[in-house]
Amino acid sequence: MILRNGLIAGAVILLAACGSDEQETAATAPETATPETEEVEVTTWGFGLEEIEGSVQYEYGEKFAELINEKSDGEIEVKLYPYGQLGGLTDIYDQVQEGAIQLAFGSGFLGGTVPESQLFSLNFVLTDDEKLNTEILNDPAFRKHEDLVAAFGERNLQPLAIVPEGWQVWSANKAVRTPEDFDGMAIRVMDNRLLRETYSAYGAEPTTMEYGELFSGMQLGQLDGNIQPVFAHQEMDFYQVQDYLIFANQAQFIATFMGNKEWYDGLSDEHKDMIEETVVELVPHVHDVQTRLNTERLDIITENSDIELVYLTPEERDAFRELSIPVRDTFAEMVGERGERLMNALIEQVEAAQSGDETPSEETDAEDGMQESDESAMDEADAA
Repeated sequence: MILRNGLIAGAVILLAACGSDEQETAATAPETATPETEEVEVTTWGFGLEEIEGSVQYEYGEKFAELINEKSDGEIEVKLYPYGQLGGLTDIYDQVQEGAIQLAFGSGFLGGTVPESQLFSLNFVLTDDEKLNTEILNDPAFRKHEDLVAAFGERNLQPLAIVPEGWQVWSANKAVRTPEDFDGMAIRVMDNRLLRETYSAYGAEPTTMEYGELFSGMQLGQLDGNIQPVFAHQEMDFYQVQDYLIFANQAQFIATFMGNKEWYDGLSDEHKDMIEETVVELVPHVHDVQTRLNTERLDIITENSDIELVYLTPEERDAFRELSIPVRDTFAEMVGERGERLMNALIEQVEAAQSGDETPSEETDAEDGMQESDESAMDEADAA
């Protein structure tokens, strides 16, 4: 894969020494080392984020780095690269595939690299319960599903965790309550065919634009609408150039935490276990983080603007749900049998969880932590 510009090439050269357990960056030993002084070797893992500081991904990355450093007794440091430091979204994906960085997040734009990941863009598949969705997606039965692992593996990527970041909320310059309200609306979607198919089905005109260009795109009238979790609408000031935020609970913004496959395969069992233990611990943490950030950011939006909030009724949501169902067939046609099996596996887990036939998560610690996190989030919401 050809890296896109000189910045990327520079980053590759700079970070290539961090490629595996064997490729370690040693801290410089004192020139006057004594027999009692031992050289300390530190391995650095580069972690590319799609979002800026203060985001769900950044807080996840900070906690991941902290826990890995603690569990390795300081032998591993995780260096975070917030959005913009390594280029655009596809540049981040290129670098983790090439091994210039070891870890990265991939969300809707990742559909251009891993088509099966567009599964997370399907509307009206998950439940209305965000906590339950986080458990379902991180249940080993889905997170380690052979088709998910194979889909990423073919692109030299290893899926490690699935991170829901809150409901995708529509913004627009008019209230949207029916598919007819989308007629002719130029709405930004990520480089993801499934999203284009979905919003075309709703009657909109889906338009792809880089994340960093969205504000000016809406300000200049190139876009009529946008789709982001609440915290992103606030942190990037999108709400300042739109009049309405519309809550349809049609889908959550979901990012996959992934590693370079060759690097991951070369890790020791101890380090693989360390990563697994950490991502399980972070299941309740990320639920708490996204709930808190989205609640806080919505308060900031409403306190600092006249933007109107629109919450669709169940009947209004059903009209969009009906239009979204055929897109599942489109997804199956796009990605083939493997992707279709993966989609059906997720739908089956959702239906089972909703019916109470089984406990979604097989990780007891994650379940207990999730319950505590949810209670904490509810307390914060009540306080707000």
